[in-house]
Amino acid sequence: MTWACLSAAVLLAAAGTVALHADTPLTAADYAKDLPRMLDAYKHVEAASVSDAEEQILHEKHYMSHTERAIFPAKFAGVALTVLLKKEENKDPNALSGMLEAIDSGGPGSVYVMKVEDGADIAGMGGLMGTAMFNRGFTGAVVDGGVRDIPQLTKIGFPVFATGPVPSTSVGHYRFGGKNIPLDVAGTHVEANDIIVADQDGVVVVPRSHAAEILVKAQQLDFSEHSMYPYIEKFHSIVEAVKQFGRI
Repeated sequence: MTWACLSAAVLLAAAGTVALHADTPLTAADYAKDLPRMLDAYKHVEAASVSDAEEQILHEKHYMSHTERAIFPAKFAGVALTVLLKKEENKDPNALSGMLEAIDSGGPGSVYVMKVEDGADIAGMGGLMGTAMFNRGFTGAVVDGGVRDIPQLTKIGFPVFATGPVPSTSVGHYRFGGKNIPLDVAGTHVEANDIIVADQDGVVVVPRSHAAEILVKAQQLDFSEHSMYPYIEKFHSIVEAVKQFGRI
């Protein structure tokens, strides 16, 4: 065997070893001690599988209402930074300062989760706030209220889920009510540091204390479902696919 052939063989063997190691499934314990890796893995599972995993493990529903819609198709996962805006007519120039300071307290991996009281027709955020979040490394925002400046948010590619686009402002009509406090958002409960998973199917909240085990279960459900597609295409039967994989 020539040196070139021998080198190629060694490289192939090494590549095989690396691939084998990369394909080794991680456990809930592995993810629990490595938040960046857990967040990256959550970015690769479907929100629907995460929701199903929560129902199977926790016997609870943690997804947000269908009223939360993406301003453009997007998928993200990150750690909740919660903000509350309380409805209050005012002329206080500092009434919303805490809302802006909350953005500056976040960073890579953060998801801005805002509740705007009775805010379906009030823009909780717009282009300026979205640009600040984008440049601080936030992965996205979820607003239980409206959003504006869609062209700017689309231009920079910052994903936002909200009740819809509106041209209004919260200035003079709302007051900052707190940061990183428990909130009821779009029909479900959110705590600071919970994991938020969002894609075109909607938004799911994962309680931080169960995030690792929920992730592993969601990965298993994803694998089963994605394995079913070619099976159905080949045998033309969803009934047989469900019998084979036990998933619907």
